[in-house]
Amino acid sequence: MPKISQRGECTPLSPFRKFAPLAERAKAQGRKIYHLNIGQPDILTPPQALQAVREHPLRVLAYSSADGNLSYRQKLTGYYRSFGVELAPNQIIVTTGASEAIYLGLLSCFNQGDEILSPEPFYANYNGFAHMADIEVRAIPCRIEDGFALPSAADFERCLTPKTKGIFLCNPNNPTGCVYPEATLRELAEVVKRHDLYLFVDEVYREFCYDGQDFFSALRLDDIREHVVVVDSISKRYSACGARIGALITYNERVLEAVNRYAMLRLSPPGFGQILAEAALDVDAGYLDEVKIEYDLRRQTVFRRLQQMPGVTSYLPGGAFYCFARFPIDDADKFCRWLLEDFEYQGATVMLSPGAGFYATPGAGLNEVRMAYVICRDDLEAAMDCLERALMEYPGRVETALPILEEAIL
Repeated sequence: MPKISQRGECTPLSPFRKFAPLAERAKAQGRKIYHLNIGQPDILTPPQALQAVREHPLRVLAYSSADGNLSYRQKLTGYYRSFGVELAPNQIIVTTGASEAIYLGLLSCFNQGDEILSPEPFYANYNGFAHMADIEVRAIPCRIEDGFALPSAADFERCLTPKTKGIFLCNPNNPTGCVYPEATLRELAEVVKRHDLYLFVDEVYREFCYDGQDFFSALRLDDIREHVVVVDSISKRYSACGARIGALITYNERVLEAVNRYAMLRLSPPGFGQILAEAALDVDAGYLDEVKIEYDLRRQTVFRRLQQMPGVTSYLPGGAFYCFARFPIDDADKFCRWLLEDFEYQGATVMLSPGAGFYATPGAGLNEVRMAYVICRDDLEAAMDCLERALMEYPGRVETALPILEEAIL
């Protein structure tokens, strides 16, 4: 039998999908699973956007332009303008989700063997796409005790090596929920400019900043506008993960040309998804206002319940819809597997993402998990009931008592 490639053997497993077969088995046995493992919202997709797909007078589902429908890109310029960003349609390339934007961006900006710096924990798929592009992610550790606040610009500068060609952030952050303010990004921009680096920023969660925090787009860093590449998606904004519509945005013409060459090879982004995405831009602003209020209430629910669990360390996340937590357990991977294979409370259990998959540093995050508060508050309360009982019954529990912290504001 022929062997698969070394690349295929070594690609990192997704921490939020790796236990999916165990979850399916548990469901088949009659247990209810509360899914806190993946950022799949239960919020309704805007009905107007779905209706636009149903009613579109489409007779042939043809290829679009490789960089996406012009009408959609034109309308997107108005959306970004609302965040203080002026763009032309040709500075936006529509992609098959943010995932493709990340991958094509990495392929276009970095050579094999280059390094990118990223604060950890970071979205696990960054590591996977970097591996596919033969790029190394070098981590700058953040501390749960500080609410995973971004390290200083000086810390980033100290970590640079001759191989470092870029910095990759997610703001607001997945998996920590930390929001990086304007002043911090401007300080980091000085490092980017001084060392001629790329600054990649995943801004998928820009609508979801809480406690009066303002979102600041990296596209507004005028001093380094040729260095900035922004990744975006409608998946979380409009609860439309299955549409698979993202975007890569940059003022750098050479990057746009390179990304577009790859985009031509894959022909076009999804047709129905673009119809939905364009219609979603006409949805009343009240839709997103209500969604943000609901996520904020869920955030408070998770924070309140974690405070009540002995030995748990966490913080109040400032954005997105994720929370990291440190549990009094020996190994989060074992704990997450045990939850699905051996634990049940009132006919249910909870599915979490083990923390180690969000780190590049070996041995980091072994007793941490990421939780996505994307289910309704009643189910969240029930999921927290399951989690609280599970932490008491888990055979690998270790006794520790660390404080719950609110997110550090830089």
